[in-house]
Amino acid sequence: MSLPAAEITDSAAVSAAAFLCGTVSASFFTCIGSRIAAGKDWIRGRSTCDACGHVLSVRDLIPVFSYILNRGRCRWCGTRIPVICIISELSLGFYYVLAVQRFGFSVETFRCMTLSGILLGLSVVDLACYVIPDGFILAGILLWLLTIPFSPYPWMEETVQGLCGGLLIAGVMLGVSLLFEKFTGKESLGGGDIKLFFMTGLFLKPVRAVVALVLSCLVGLCSAVILKKSKIPFGPSISIAACISMLYGSILAQWYLNLFF
Repeated sequence: MSLPAAEITDSAAVSAAAFLCGTVSASFFTCIGSRIAAGKDWIRGRSTCDACGHVLSVRDLIPVFSYILNRGRCRWCGTRIPVICIISELSLGFYYVLAVQRFGFSVETFRCMTLSGILLGLSVVDLACYVIPDGFILAGILLWLLTIPFSPYPWMEETVQGLCGGLLIAGVMLGVSLLFEKFTGKESLGGGDIKLFFMTGLFLKPVRAVVALVLSCLVGLCSAVILKKSKIPFGPSISIAACISMLYGSILAQWYLNLFF
């Protein structure tokens, strides 16, 4: 059964708007993360080229298009712009489209969009400094608290389920980390990773939180193998797993259970 032309047009317009918002959000949170990682003021000040220090104009700051038009280089000094910039913009743009298609216009969509931006920002810092700033964790917790009244579920149920999800995966990973350190004498997870597990678990609730826990380990393992490094920041892996679980965690959990029942 085909959709009417009007519905197809509306759907395309909504997807295009969502993609645009995602690229802008990615540019914004990447900028914040980069400034924090460099020890700069992330609230005030103009964006500049990291190589030559030239103040960037609007032409240089249009998500995706500026990168393509300038061929991936600063148009003032010719220094190559990190490819992670356009990758993050495209990725978050498509993620916003998937969120709208999955949940429509709802508080869950808003959570997916805002949380993914926060996770992108902290991932930028973690990749650069192996540190997850508490500010991003607090921003995520505040987002969860502020959106509870708008959830389609009773606020008490939403609160309890969220806390159970956060405490479950944070508690499990804290226990694993302590046991690993006790028997090997080496540090496994940092405190920031445990806090991040807790914060994302608030949104995911128990079932999707477990899916995110498994996915984060798989993503982290694959990243270590691909990059051929024995130590990598775990924040980006947790963030990717949380974003996937926000959209498809329930579906993945049901698929897994169907293999046995």
